Amino acid sequence: MTRHNTHKHRAAGVLAGVVALALGGCAATSAPSSSGTLAEKAPLLPSSLFAGESQRFDAWQCEPANQSLVTAGSADTLRLWSMHGAWQLPRAIVASGERFQQGDISFWNKGQEARVETPRGQLQCELAEQRQAFTRADYPDVMFMGRGNEPGWMIKLSSQTPEMTLVSNYGRETRTLPYMVSVMDNDAGRVVIENAQADDFFRVTIEASACFDNMSGEPF
Repeated sequence: MTRHNTHKHRAAGVLAGVVALALGGCAATSAPSSSGTLAEKAPLLPSSLFAGESQRFDAWQCEPANQSLVTAGSADTLRLWSMHGAWQLPRAIVASGERFQQGDISFWNKGQEARVETPRGQLQCELAEQRQAFTRADYPDVMFMGRGNEPGWMIKLSSQTPEMTLVSNYGRETRTLPYMVSVMDNDAGRVVIENAQADDFFRVTIEASACFDNMSGEPF
């Protein structure tokens, strides 16, 4: 689910999110659906927009850059989101705690503390917030969901067909609209969808990054 301008807020008290929407929110996602032709079935979205096999999102407050990160871990892989993008790090051997590394990016944590090393430098992080990941059981037939505050809005992408449901005006208005994919960048975790009907045009940009509810601080 999503909130607006949340990747700029402190991760206390984050999709998605894992995802920053052009509308100004975060995203909560279930597993991608299987893909067919875009005219008939929902597209397969980049894996970096999802929690994978992880059951929760962890938010980390890091210094000295005063930066917030979001992670989602499984037995073999850690998914890491920051304001700069998203990465999938395989598990590495370590004497204590857990360590994940891909190239020159690594994440080591023990308990509620973590150390992140990147080409930009080293971060010392503390666990700030956790949130259970949503599942298809929570939202049947929904592939991707985003939401934001002030004013409240929500979008849902169907897992079956290329249709977007937009809930606006604090839940008082609901519309379901067809869309087409104009950009699909799997490496960057970036998707742009647009309305397939020119008479009712919209454009939604979805990008993989750390995102936080700007009211509760929850990670997405």
